[in-house]
Amino acid sequence: MKRYTTYSLPALALLGLVLGGCQPDLDDTRPATDAGSLNFNSYVAVGNSLTAGYSDGGLYNEAQATSYPALLAQQFAKTSKGPASFVQPSFATTQADGSGYIKLQIVNGAASPVPPSAANNYLDEKVAFTTPAVNLPGGRQLAPYAGTTQPDNLGIPGISVLSSLSALTGGLVPYGTLNPFYERLLTTAEKSTKDYVTYIGQKTPTFFTCWMGNNDVLAYATNGGVVENIAPGVPNPFGDLTDTTRFGIGYRAILRTISRNGTVQGVAANIPNVTSVPYFNTVTVAAVAAAFKAQNAASPGVFIATGPTTAPVVRLATSADYLTLTAQAYIAATGAGSLPTNPLPSKYVLDATEAAAVVNRTTQLNNIIAKTARQNKVPLADMNTFFTGIAQQGVVTNAVNNTATFASGNLFSLDGVHPTPRGYAVVANEFIRVINANYGSKIPNVAPNDYRGVLFP
Repeated sequence: MKRYTTYSLPALALLGLVLGGCQPDLDDTRPATDAGSLNFNSYVAVGNSLTAGYSDGGLYNEAQATSYPALLAQQFAKTSKGPASFVQPSFATTQADGSGYIKLQIVNGAASPVPPSAANNYLDEKVAFTTPAVNLPGGRQLAPYAGTTQPDNLGIPGISVLSSLSALTGGLVPYGTLNPFYERLLTTAEKSTKDYVTYIGQKTPTFFTCWMGNNDVLAYATNGGVVENIAPGVPNPFGDLTDTTRFGIGYRAILRTISRNGTVQGVAANIPNVTSVPYFNTVTVAAVAAAFKAQNAASPGVFIATGPTTAPVVRLATSADYLTLTAQAYIAATGAGSLPTNPLPSKYVLDATEAAAVVNRTTQLNNIIAKTARQNKVPLADMNTFFTGIAQQGVVTNAVNNTATFASGNLFSLDGVHPTPRGYAVVANEFIRVINANYGSKIPNVAPNDYRGVLFP
């Protein structure tokens, strides 16, 4: 999951959901390690930013090293049939911070998330920006991947099932020149010709994981249901909810390709309900309304703009509306939401109707994923149910309680959408649970507490 809009994250005093409860401890100390009938010699991971290891609003070497595929490969290697190596599309050591990432900084005496930018010298990070471009913060392009072989982690931040298609099946080419994370993996000739389905078809896995589809709902949701233009009069072709017809065509092509028509063993994962992540549950209507009332006792609440941007409807927000993580910074800077003449713009609000549309489309796309997995003889990791459980109850790892609370909950990074290294370890263990349950293997779990949550200054 990834969107290209640069985040202007709020100066939050670590607001968030206070979630109680727990799930069973995920640390497993079983001495037996057995691949069973599985062969992990060539493990390949297909997916988007969640597969790439994207975290804190960026892709960088430390995050890639703790991506769930990297952690799975580490555990697979403990069997007699594990991979000898697992190749990540890492950046050069001198550019180890890749696209740059958000850090907590002390601002006016409080810990605040600060995104990298030219103005702050990218937080002194070793960024991998090169030639001028318009599709990354600061107007720079990413340095090409310098590896001599195609990576084993094929996760591409920002890619959706829709954008993975070729023009022949309803997709848009050249997608490589629209996505810098994909473009850096391609040759000059491939950038305008090679779609993602063709790219993953170059691999010959003995085992795979496939987690695709998140961005087919996420881009719409995180932009408050607003599809913005990428050029005058040209709306973002990937900014809306993907229709079920093209999603079905694309997802079937992806899973058939990586599973070799159901002859290669692996695991497919479905789409979590994105409204359960901290991006939508940290800046709440109730909290903003209380702040307005503290400033003006007569304040009736938070005014929001809903519906089409060309003819918005202004009304008071309710508890069924979600404010985005970026809303607080905008409110602080403009006073938006305090008056009906200055409502909070629609892009900062996923209103009740839009949220229902996101949940409904997620269900529809997950039905397609489940059916396609069955057709290709692949078990399903139900990440929708898994993430919902984490949002409601948190998860305990070796007596440490982890929750979905923004920044302090250990599991979600500073972009409010993607996991921390510890969060990715928890995700890896869910994949391992599904693998062991469906293939009779005994892959040992990762120890999540060995991996960090958010770094505090």
